[in-house]
Amino acid sequence: MARAAGVSHQTVSRAINDKGEIDPETRRRVLETARQLHYRPSRYARGLVRPGLVTVGLIVPDVVNPFFPEFIAGVIQAADAQDWQVIVASTESDRRRELPLVRSLGRQVDAVAGYISHTDAELAPYAEGLPLVIVERGPEPSLNGTVRVDLAAGVRAAVAHLVERGHRRIGMIDCESVCDPHVRRLTFLAAAAEHGLPVGEEWIARGAQSMDGGAKVFAALHAAHPDMTAVFAFNDLVAIGAMREARQRGLRVPEDCAIVGFDGLSIGELLDPPLSTVHIDKRRLGELAMEQIQALLAGEAPTPAVLPPTLLVRGTT
Repeated sequence: MARAAGVSHQTVSRAINDKGEIDPETRRRVLETARQLHYRPSRYARGLVRPGLVTVGLIVPDVVNPFFPEFIAGVIQAADAQDWQVIVASTESDRRRELPLVRSLGRQVDAVAGYISHTDAELAPYAEGLPLVIVERGPEPSLNGTVRVDLAAGVRAAVAHLVERGHRRIGMIDCESVCDPHVRRLTFLAAAAEHGLPVGEEWIARGAQSMDGGAKVFAALHAAHPDMTAVFAFNDLVAIGAMREARQRGLRVPEDCAIVGFDGLSIGELLDPPLSTVHIDKRRLGELAMEQIQALLAGEAPTPAVLPPTLLVRGTT
């Protein structure tokens, strides 16, 4: 930058850090050069001189959903091991908030990790020079660090388990998702076809990611398919709502209708019967995101991380 702007290193430092003792026109020329070179001051490099300044920004869709506190806890635990700080921000499940958050956090932190659905090209103007780790955007290649759960493997395990238990008329409660909009649904349909089930798109209904949403969709599915003997739910909150609605309709779980959730929330263990679910190690997911950040800050290109889920068979199947 000093060579490009025709000034000394000290002058660049004064301009970038908004110090005094520099001519306004010179400052303008240095900052314009920085813009053209896509320069971004490294807070991490400063931390090497002044320890304790390394800060990571974390973006999640919803801090109220019980999935994300465990994920956040994993990130914070891994950060604590490095004596790093974490700033948490939420998009409130609004995709329009993602890019502004990346930009604003990027001005405060050394790296950002989070649930971001935008493509690399869309992110580029908002994250120039920013070490970035994307969680759960899917298997497509990225120039950034990536961490994802093998959702397809989890769906296949759930369907195979229900088939082994003798179920053939299986419904699915799907939900809108910014980061993985189709993986569960498409994998469910593919797995159903592979097992020769008489199940198609008409056996899938979409609702809100909540217990009320699960209850409403279960009611609609049961009304459309009274011969349905099992349900696979988008997540555990939805599954709990479906279970509640099934009981209100006089159905026994799992005798009349088996239910499988997805996420492995701790609350599922407290139900009667306990909820069968595809379990995700959410703390480990957070740790993997931090491992990617650590590699990026060290100047390395991390290998995409994929976390396999585990089927937990409990009392609802």
